[in-house]
This record gives sequence, structure tokens and C-alpha cells, in this order.
Amino acid sequence: MRRRFFVDEFENGSAILRGEGAHHLGRVLRAEPGQLFELSDGQSLWLARTESVGRDEVQFTLVEQLPATVAPVRIEMLLAIVKFDRFEWALEKATELGVDEIIPLAADRSEKGLLAAAAKRAERWKRILAESAQQARRLRIPGLADASKTREAFRASAAPLKLMFSERAGAQPLRDVLDPFAAAPRESDAPRVAIAIGPEGGWTDAEFAAANECGCVEVALGANILRTETAVCAALAAVQYAFGAFRKV
Repeated sequence: MRRRFFVDEFENGSAILRGEGAHHLGRVLRAEPGQLFELSDGQSLWLARTESVGRDEVQFTLVEQLPATVAPVRIEMLLAIVKFDRFEWALEKATELGVDEIIPLAADRSEKGLLAAAAKRAERWKRILAESAQQARRLRIPGLADASKTREAFRASAAPLKLMFSERAGAQPLRDVLDPFAAAPRESDAPRVAIAIGPEGGWTDAEFAAANECGCVEVALGANILRTETAVCAALAAVQYAFGAFRKV
């Protein structure tokens, strides 16, 4: 299976790979002129041949446009900032499971030291998303927003279905909320769903109130209490399953 890389654009039958991707292709994989790779600009996918391999960039000639697929749902994840090793593991798995945008949350119960250091980790997090998207052979890299307060993120989300995962007894089963939404007829081929997953210790009463005001539906993944990163995997897998097969673009 050919490796896939992301480029900024395709222009006049050619493309240039720069940055970390070029370093990996040239220094680690030791690519040579004439080899074939897959390239994506986030909108289309091409088979491309290497023309020159330099220290900081790799130049390609486009050979053939390839069929690409996208998921039938666009998923926005509002993810509470937790210990960085677990948060970064969650970023990797969320990318593999098809998330489209991640908004790190400065939740009320997120550790203050982690929040203070989060901005310095943004570039590292973007690299994790890019590398995971390549490994998963996605068409595009998920977006990463700046860290936001929980209330502000709830208000900013325009998704028609906003799911707030909760351990409280009154939360509805995810299936009861998700299945009717997924089955409903709609004009758009890719409806949007927002998923909010909290930190260790859960959401505060103030955050529950803010979510309710913004139209979030409180849902549960089951009887067990899950770690943040476990909830990420379970929630995304459930949403992808509910919406079914991929479609070609």
C-alpha cells in the first residue's frame, strides 16, 4: 500500500511537499526520483511521481487522480484538556476514527497547570493530527481550534445535534438520541454532530447548565464510568456506526 502525504495545493500538474512530511519522505523513507506516492490537498487525491528529493522539499508530477471517500457525517469534538499523554493519545485515535475538528476545552475541572501549558503544545498536537491522518489514509487533516472555555465552545458550535457525554443518572442512552437523528431525511449528505467529552471528575453543575442553555443533549455511553480517552473512542465509533458507509467524492 502506497504512503499518503498532504500538500498545500496542486498546481499545473505538479505539487511540492514541505516541512515534516518532506523530511520524513526524504530522510526516513529515503525516497528517490521516480517513486510513486499518494498526495492529498484536503479536497482531492492524486497518484504522484517524485521528481526531485531535497533537504526541505520534495517535488512531484501528478500522474492520475484517484477516487477519494469521505464520511457521511462531520464530527466536531469538544474535548476537555487532560494529562497530555492521554490527551495526545485521544487526538491520535480521534483522527483515526474520523473526527473533523477538535476544540480543546478549558473545562472547570481541567488542571490549571495543563491549561497554562496547552498553547505551547499546539504545534505538537497539529503534527500528531497530520501523522495520524496520513496513517489512516484520510482525505484531510482534522482542524484544531484554540483552547476555549466550555461555555464559549458550546455557544460557538453550530452543529444541529450537540451531544454532551455524562455519567449522571438522568442522561439519555446515546442510541435513543443518535439513531433518530441519523435516520432523519435531510438535504445535506454530511450532517454535523458535536460531541463534548469532559475531564477527570466530570462536568460541573455550571457546565451542565450552560450546555442545556445551548441545546446540548445529555447522553450516556453505558453504566460504566469511562476515562476521557476511552469515551473519545467509544463515542466516535458509535457515531460512525450510526451513519453507515462512506461515500465517494
